[in-house]
Amino acid sequence: MKIRPEIAADVAQIYEVNRLAFGREDEARLVDALRERGVVICSLVADLDGLIVGHVLFSPATLDDDGRHTTLAALGPVAVLPARQRQGVGDALIRAGLEICRDEGYTVAVVLGHSTYYPRFGFRPSRPLGIRWEHDAPEEAFMVMELVPGALSGYRGIIRYQPEFDGV
Repeated sequence: MKIRPEIAADVAQIYEVNRLAFGREDEARLVDALRERGVVICSLVADLDGLIVGHVLFSPATLDDDGRHTTLAALGPVAVLPARQRQGVGDALIRAGLEICRDEGYTVAVVLGHSTYYPRFGFRPSRPLGIRWEHDAPEEAFMVMELVPGALSGYRGIIRYQPEFDGV
């Protein structure tokens, strides 16, 4: 399996991977909308002999700290074909994406997801740090991660995702 950036020829397979992984089209449409508007930090695929078996996308988000705006990386969606789940595909995609975000100069990443899965990458609940998502979500599900040690020091506020996320 090879982790690589998406190319134009992958778009239909990426849509299908997201549709099958989530059992609906919302996340697949979200990926298309973010791509179309050009608000993607990185979009990676897990390629197994020409078949896309997984996909992850990172997009910019903003931490609004009383008028001070800091751009950070939002992880999601991440999708793996149901038959390939629990085989390390998602882990490999997320780790590769986080490394690209670091290389691109992002110092913080956020995710809304399973509280038992994302801590393995270094994510932790954001609320105890005084950081919350702009929408209601279970406290343990919205998490933050420093890509650079100390990056969150002194920051508090509200995380705002790209507007395309509002419809998911």
